[in-house]
Amino acid sequence: MTDRLAAVDLAFPSGTGAAAAECRGWFLPARGATADRPAPCVVLAHGLGGTADSGLRPFAEAFADAGYAALGFDYRGFGRSAGAPRQVVSPARQQEDYRAAIAAVTARPEVDADRIILWGCSLSGGHVLEVARGRTDVAAVVSVIPLVDGRAAAVTAVRQHRPSALLRSTGSALAAKVASALGRPEPTVPLVGPPGSAALLSLEGYEEAYTSVAGPTWRNEVGAGIGADLGSFRPGAHAADLAGIPVLVQIADLDRSAPPHAAAEAAFAARAEVRHYPGDHFDLFPGRPCHRRAVEHALLFLRRHVPTRPR
Repeated sequence: MTDRLAAVDLAFPSGTGAAAAECRGWFLPARGATADRPAPCVVLAHGLGGTADSGLRPFAEAFADAGYAALGFDYRGFGRSAGAPRQVVSPARQQEDYRAAIAAVTARPEVDADRIILWGCSLSGGHVLEVARGRTDVAAVVSVIPLVDGRAAAVTAVRQHRPSALLRSTGSALAAKVASALGRPEPTVPLVGPPGSAALLSLEGYEEAYTSVAGPTWRNEVGAGIGADLGSFRPGAHAADLAGIPVLVQIADLDRSAPPHAAAEAAFAARAEVRHYPGDHFDLFPGRPCHRRAVEHALLFLRRHVPTRPR
């Protein structure tokens, strides 16, 4: 069915001043939606170092088939989007890109501008919790294997990684900060790699899992400075602000990257619906064991809280 839903290339501006650039993505219209019958829209973006062509499309197609429009996009500096520096992760800048994506998609006549759904995974699972705060046009949030507390993730990393790998990662992060302070380009490190490597994600099986969904624009590198910045990334601390918005948190109980206990605490604060899966961090992605159930649960949640036709 989904192949009859033609995607539309979409470009929109994000940021201000020297940081301004054009984000690019694709828009899938909801099945059966028209300007006279606009549909809710799911806005999707990837996690740490990911691109819109790396596993997001099957989620978006399932939403579009069920009557929800979907916009998947790349952050500035990643994938098909413009912007420099390339491959450098900035949580604040990426959250700006989410807000710009919302502004772009709500201008489309076939989208119900008052019923936007934010979907994020891993790092962006934290972004969507932050972006939704204080907005009246966000009708629901789907936060998948979310990273909501960088400090908790750091503690988990200490337990999971070899000391030598942690030392290299810390050194790379410090070198990146020094380079930035001196106005030099931020050095990059591999995002995924085999155990014991200098990659940010080097646990057993992670390289194979990530690369299995990697699209043609994905690059296996990110700015090394994110290793130091994640300590202050704590969207879960404000989760209570979302108590009036329907939130679904999908937790992989065996997650070795985004601590499940931190996600559960944020979900409790947000009064969210929680679904648990017997898998690791990447097991909710296409081709992995928990993907089908994760999509089914997201659709059940949306049909209850954001019906395709307003009640």
